[in-house]
Amino acid sequence: MEEKIYDVFENMNKKLTVREASMLSPLQLAYIGDAVYELFIRTYLLERDLPVHELHKEAIKYVKAKAQSDIVHGLEDELTEEEKAIVKRGRNAKTYSSPKNADLIDYKYATGFESLIGFLYLTGRQERMMELFHKIILEYHQ
Repeated sequence: MEEKIYDVFENMNKKLTVREASMLSPLQLAYIGDAVYELFIRTYLLERDLPVHELHKEAIKYVKAKAQSDIVHGLEDELTEEEKAIVKRGRNAKTYSSPKNADLIDYKYATGFESLIGFLYLTGRQERMMELFHKIILEYHQ
């Protein structure tokens, strides 16, 4: 068991090839992308020096499905063909749950956005990911 845990942490620094990442389902990419994006937003919001319950309220504004859907629509012209294909795969993925507080279309586009973030993270494209995060903060959340 201890070896398995060590292997997980050891593999966190290993980046996948584009082929390996493409073999993951869009929902697996979205699963990782959701965590990466939320961590980025939470870290960004710490600069505001707010009480934790206020930080949580602010974070929701950035990570809710409608916000992510708006972001991915706004970034459309900025994305490469490869990135657009990843978003499309995520958007079209068959989900087995229904959104609780979101329109289905926004939820699907949010899944596409999270798939893209997961893909960029897993393939080690931190510079591109940060470029998109910078644009998101400057253009969509001032």
